[in-house]
Order: sequence, then C-alpha cells, then structure tokens
Amino acid sequence: MRYGVKDVARRAFLRSGAAALGLGLTAAGLGPTAGLGQARRAELAAWTLPEDPDQLFQLGQFVAADRGYAAELRRDPGVAHAWAQRGYIALLDNRLADAERFLGTAIRLAPADRLSMSRLADCYVRQDDYVRAVPLLREAGDPIGATQYGVVRGRPFQLAGTSRAALPFRTLDPLPSVEAAVNGRSAVFTLDTGATFTFSAALARAAGVRALATVVVNHGNGPFTSYVGVVGSLRLGGIELRNIPVLWDDTSPDVIGTTIFYHLRATMDYARRALLLSRPSTSPPPMPGAGAAPLWLAPDHFVFSSGTVGHAGPGPVLIDTGGAGLGVVLTPAQASGAGVGPDYARPRTDFGVTVYPCTAGVAIGGMPRRDVPGVVGPIPSPVEFGFGSLGTISHQYFKPLAVTFDFVRMTLVTHPDTL
Repeated sequence: MRYGVKDVARRAFLRSGAAALGLGLTAAGLGPTAGLGQARRAELAAWTLPEDPDQLFQLGQFVAADRGYAAELRRDPGVAHAWAQRGYIALLDNRLADAERFLGTAIRLAPADRLSMSRLADCYVRQDDYVRAVPLLREAGDPIGATQYGVVRGRPFQLAGTSRAALPFRTLDPLPSVEAAVNGRSAVFTLDTGATFTFSAALARAAGVRALATVVVNHGNGPFTSYVGVVGSLRLGGIELRNIPVLWDDTSPDVIGTTIFYHLRATMDYARRALLLSRPSTSPPPMPGAGAAPLWLAPDHFVFSSGTVGHAGPGPVLIDTGGAGLGVVLTPAQASGAGVGPDYARPRTDFGVTVYPCTAGVAIGGMPRRDVPGVVGPIPSPVEFGFGSLGTISHQYFKPLAVTFDFVRMTLVTHPDTL
C-alpha cells in the first residue's frame, strides 16, 4: 500500500459519503444487485436516490450524477462547477476526449480552478502527452508532477517486444512479486496497485538511472528528498516499455504499480501464481462467466471498482492489492455501514494508528468471498477523492482468484483462475 511518491496529503475519506454508501442506494438500477438475496434487493428498492448531482456523486452514483450535471448545464451552460464535475466523472471513466472538453470549459469559466487544472493535466498524462501536462501542473501548484514529467524527452512509454508475456510470481506472500529488468539489470519487484513505479537507490545506481532533478516529497511521515529520472528500458518478460519517468528515494522499495499496468492489460493470477500481460491492442474482451465490474481510475493512480462489503453496497471500493495480510481495510464509519464488527479485544498498530481485526463478506463483479480478514481503524486516505468508498479491498481477497485490469474497456474482471 505504498501510494507512490507524489506529495499527497493523507486526509480522511468523506465520512458522510462512506456512511451513506453503506445504505446501498441502488433503487434506480445504477448498481449491480447480482448475488444479493431477495430480502436485500427489496431493502435496496425501498431507498430513493437524491436528486442533487453533488450528493449522487458523493455516493459514487457517477452515471446519475453526470445526468444531473448535464441537466443543470442545459438550464445554465455557465455553471463552471457542473462542467468540472462532468470532466472529473469522464476522467474516472477514462473518457479522455470528454474529460478534456469538460475540464477545459470549466477552467475557461473559472480560471482559478486549480483542481480542474490538475485533473486536466492528469488527462494529458494518461495520453502520454507531457508537453501539455507540465504547464498545467505548474499552474495547478504541483511542482513534483511538473518536474517528474518535465524531464522526459520524446514519447514516453514506448512499447516494444512481444504482444504478450507471462511472468511467474517469485513470491505470493506477503505480496506477489515478479522479476523484471531495468536497463538490463534484473530485480524482483512487488506488484501493488496502490503504488506507481519506483525502485531502490541501489537499483538506480546499478541500472545507470541518473537523477536529473530532485524534489521534496511527503509520504505522510515527513519530507524526503526524492530523485527524478528516466528509465530507458523496463523489460517484463518479452514486453519492453521504454522512456519511463520514475521517482525514487533512499528508502524506496522495488515496486511495479498502476502506472505500468495502465499501459498494458494486466492479470494478477494469484491462483496460478503469474502476472499475465498483453498490449492493449491485443486485449480480448472479458470471458463469459467471469465476474466483470466497472473500473474507475482516480488521479493519479488510484483504482476503484464496484463491490459490496458486508451489508453495504454495491458501491465504489478502492482496489489496493498491496495490503500484506489484509483483504479489507475499513474506517469505523465504513465498518458501521457494512455491519462489520471489529474485535476490540485485539488492538494493534497499523498505518500508524490503532486498528482492530475484523472479517467481512466481500464481492467484486459477482465474485463473493466470506470471512475476508481485515482491520478497522481511523486509517488515513491518500487523498480526498470527492466521493465515498465502502472500503479498501486488498491482497487476501484476491489470493484464490485472478484479477484483470482492462483500462481500455475500463473493466475489472475477477475469476477463480486463468481463463
């Protein structure tokens, strides 16, 4: 659960949104109810969704919220907030042309809207268009991002090599890891969707990755000097990615995360202990019978899907595979909404706070698992996303399964083993 090396404030989730999500507001058919019992479906049908698009957005009802903002703009096309929210929803769904248009309109109407500037910059980063991203990042007050992407010359994330690759896990616990090569130098990298791409200072020296700039980064436990560079080659089996921006510091682990997976179609096959990769252009559609769920990508690398936790949902869940020994991580408000009772007799320290063990039923994409182990506590969030979450789903939930991240179709697919 190392969230990368961007300077992010570790603030609490929107507690009210998370608690409201525990009600499972899906009466309008905006969330899947497959796998829920008849009584539970009847209970959900009794709830009425709010009409305010801001409230809908906070509840994670993105389709309904977008319709509400669109209706608001038909009445008054000068509402910058509605354009900004439509742009953010499009960005979550990776509809980049819409995101660019909506966010650009919001900024023209409200030139001081730094949050929309940052999101528009992320839209360009996802298209590997750093030339347009860097000035926006500077104007938005993100010197770290501006420096990170500003050192890259030429087209980043160039794909070479084979169209597919299968990398056997070197470890399954405490977290999956694979062997990869940086500029020809092999190392074992942990796989973590809660992270970006980073490596140790020792590997940077061994692989000849030069520090082109330095920035001061705060991971939440104090400022660190981090180094900014460019990796000429990252080889993952037969697939090679070239010209990749990277940040590292003197304590960085070797981690491959969402920023790498985003440029490929990645399956973390826990059941068969392998990372399966393919180029997006060769990505097959989800197989029949697999559990498919929506995939949302929040800036700049946070993966969400739709799921249920205990009695709560369906609603957004944060997918962070890097929680060693954990399958679900909940705040007290999320646990209360889900009907999950912590074991207060067994406190421990994790994430820098006191937490309590729990178990919960969890399902993503119609793939339910009972008694998933986790913790409950006042756990800080990496950023404020603007919408509530049912909780964080992590390693122990996925261990018997395989999970595919398809950022072209914006679909997360879970299945018992490789299909």
